[in-house]
Amino acid sequence: MNGDPRSEVGRVIGYPHDSEPLQFWVGVSPESYLQLDDITAVTSHIPERGGVTHYGVVDEVHSFYEGAKFASDVFRVQDGVLPVGVATIAHVSVTRVGNLDEPEIYVPPRPGQAVRRAAAEERDKALYFDGMKRRFAIGLARDGEPLWGNLDFLDGTRGAHINISGISGVATKTSYALFLLYGLFHSDVLGADRTNSRALIFNVKGEDLLFLDKPNAHQSDEEAARYRALGLPAQPFQDISLWAPVAQSAIEPIPDVNSRQEGVKSYFWSIRRFCSEGLLPFLFTDAARETNQLQFAVTMATDFLRREVERSKTPTDKGWVRFQDDEHITDFQDLVRYINNHQDNIFPQHTRIAPGTISAFIRRLYGAAPWVGHLIRKSESPQEEEDHFLDWGRSQLNVVHIANLHDIAMRFVVGVTLKRLMEEKGKSGRQPLVFVVLDELNKYAPTEGWSPIKEVVLDIAERGRSLGVILVGAQQTASEVERRVVANASYRVVGRLDTAEAQRGEYGFLTDAARVRSAILKPGHMFVHQPEIPVPLLTQFPMPPFATRQEEADTRSGATAKWR
Repeated sequence: MNGDPRSEVGRVIGYPHDSEPLQFWVGVSPESYLQLDDITAVTSHIPERGGVTHYGVVDEVHSFYEGAKFASDVFRVQDGVLPVGVATIAHVSVTRVGNLDEPEIYVPPRPGQAVRRAAAEERDKALYFDGMKRRFAIGLARDGEPLWGNLDFLDGTRGAHINISGISGVATKTSYALFLLYGLFHSDVLGADRTNSRALIFNVKGEDLLFLDKPNAHQSDEEAARYRALGLPAQPFQDISLWAPVAQSAIEPIPDVNSRQEGVKSYFWSIRRFCSEGLLPFLFTDAARETNQLQFAVTMATDFLRREVERSKTPTDKGWVRFQDDEHITDFQDLVRYINNHQDNIFPQHTRIAPGTISAFIRRLYGAAPWVGHLIRKSESPQEEEDHFLDWGRSQLNVVHIANLHDIAMRFVVGVTLKRLMEEKGKSGRQPLVFVVLDELNKYAPTEGWSPIKEVVLDIAERGRSLGVILVGAQQTASEVERRVVANASYRVVGRLDTAEAQRGEYGFLTDAARVRSAILKPGHMFVHQPEIPVPLLTQFPMPPFATRQEEADTRSGATAKWR
């Protein structure tokens, strides 16, 4: 219980700082040191209870002269005129008191007791790793030791979802999300469910994520060793599907990508599917601009299109539609014109929708047509419609490329894909698990307003846990995301933050010291907070063994995952 005496680094002080049950200060021995993020343990004798151990994390370290009164005394000390001593003290935030099988006793550690650097079993106790029956890698500590997360708080057993915040381009939010997925899919933590588990990631940054099945040519042996320290192989993703939108000007449905063609599948929605599945509302997803009247108009038009398809004279397995008046609808422009020409049927007078609202609805449709028209098109056969339908469950990792789409089209693709996912999971239940990686979360679930896509994201945050849908959301500023989405995340992660943003209430899980440090974090370093551990842990993750951009792809090996 007392640990190795050689690991002693100092003593609990009683002055000028009091010792408290949840925090205390350590006078660091001149022959030793403590640095930020070190794990400590101190055992005190408590009457009637025996030895009680306080475990904690160092979050402040101060060094100063004892015996000096003025700032200028430093020069007198250097001249040998003023005799002083040099003292170093460290602040420890308590993470745990006692052992897993003992009731916690909230008493302060006794001043004068020896403080030791926790290692091995004591380190696991300090960070609750000893109680994690199913744990997954969240990165490495500064000393190179693994850091773990409890899967129970991720897979929906006791909690779910991850939220990641940080400055774009510096905080490596997407890279960390991929690291977490890699650890889950390349370890045994998911057990028998690993093979069937799925991940859906929307690529919003160039064509970077279209090479995740390629080895990273820049990874060193040292980085590979860091993966081995986590019990993980250093290889690219093996089971992957790559999806890109159909090219806008192409007659044939080919993918709209420049850097890679092999292994990339194009996606679009047929006119029939767009109408029958009621996808029209996802063209109206700008929460700041929607009104109740406009929402009502969209609902009326959606119901009208669904009825027209049901009454259509052509079989519903066609990708185009012939409506009741024998008018052929073969592309999105045709559909918009048809809606415009049948306003009286869509919006009967008894609905009392204002003419201005109807005009706004039509204008928005015509405005969306140039940007989404190529995604909503005729399919030549039922087989072509099926081949180019965005199937989120085809492979273990499914990358949906949306970076080259207009904002309206981006929102449409994300909205209809997540809607379909939730509908299918509502029928199949919790298994298999599906991890949804959604960057720019503030765009899809902003703090103000309502939209169909915000409703879907909220549904995932609040009900996804019971359906096995895990949201890995990322954004630059959590303060701009709907509060209920962030609040439902069991894991909170921050990379480098803007200084003003770090002071917002959404980051209340950070200690004062962590808020300050978040402004200077280097790429690859994150603060991770999880429910069992009362303080955030600084973690760093190795360079990915898979290529996250074209120039990293190791094409010499010819290694690539087979399209499935």
